[in-house]
Amino acid sequence: MNTLSLTRRAAVVRCLADSVSIRATGRITNTDKDTVLRILCDVGEFSSIYQHHALRHLNTKVVEADEIWAFVGAKEANKTHDEQGDLWTWTAIDADSKLGISWLVGPRNGASCRAFIRDLSSRLKNRVQLTTDKLNWYRGIVLDTYGYDGIDYAMISKTFATDPKIEKQGRYSPSPVVVEVEKVPVCGSPDMSRVSTSYVERQNLTMRMNMRRFTRLTNGFSKKAENHAHAVSLHFMYYNYCRPHATLTKAAKGVKTTPAMVAGLTDRVWTAEDILMRMDGKYRIQAPTFAGNPLPYVW
Repeated sequence: MNTLSLTRRAAVVRCLADSVSIRATGRITNTDKDTVLRILCDVGEFSSIYQHHALRHLNTKVVEADEIWAFVGAKEANKTHDEQGDLWTWTAIDADSKLGISWLVGPRNGASCRAFIRDLSSRLKNRVQLTTDKLNWYRGIVLDTYGYDGIDYAMISKTFATDPKIEKQGRYSPSPVVVEVEKVPVCGSPDMSRVSTSYVERQNLTMRMNMRRFTRLTNGFSKKAENHAHAVSLHFMYYNYCRPHATLTKAAKGVKTTPAMVAGLTDRVWTAEDILMRMDGKYRIQAPTFAGNPLPYVW
């Protein structure tokens, strides 16, 4: 991989960030499949480490959290060994800046929920309003992490109904129809007008659209959980820093704007080359500054 030019590696990164499969990326960029995978792993690991440090002391006010399903090797019902089966990505987004604050790839259980909520709390500077769905583990873990008076927390419960015109539901059937949405305050004083998971659910759709391995009914699914996690980290790096957000750009009167720019993490739109140059250590830049105090690291 070290023999590839910056331009060629950047082309690989852009393909991987735009829903191109591993093999198709290799064909488009004239790069061996194994080399594409090595680039994914290296850039994914760097993206995870960089954002682990950079996404701190965030002045977030409203957070939405959700989970998105995928699988590795085979779906849960068809798996033949323990390394296969369903794999969930827990995500949290700033409802104002649209910044992807925290994510965790793992099973959908209490241990993953606890690790996710604790990581989220470590990144926030102020008291926030949090909205989640009514997954069983959220309530107790959020209260245990923040305390009853430490957060404004509400849950959303959705009631679904299938189309009565469809007699039999199959794998290609339309999604269930939402017939009722109930907002339930849990603790603190949440602003009920802002209790929503719409933004994080739209972000989850972006993940499905921009990562080939998340596409439903696909043969491009992840074969290893590690590669799946690297792809998620790369996605959030590209989403936060490189891809201008339409709503944010409109609010900035046409100036292309990313979530990281609104959050004060950078002052411009990054490119794939910017990510690779930071990873390669071609130049050193001071870490983001919060309230006049730079974090104690330099990339």
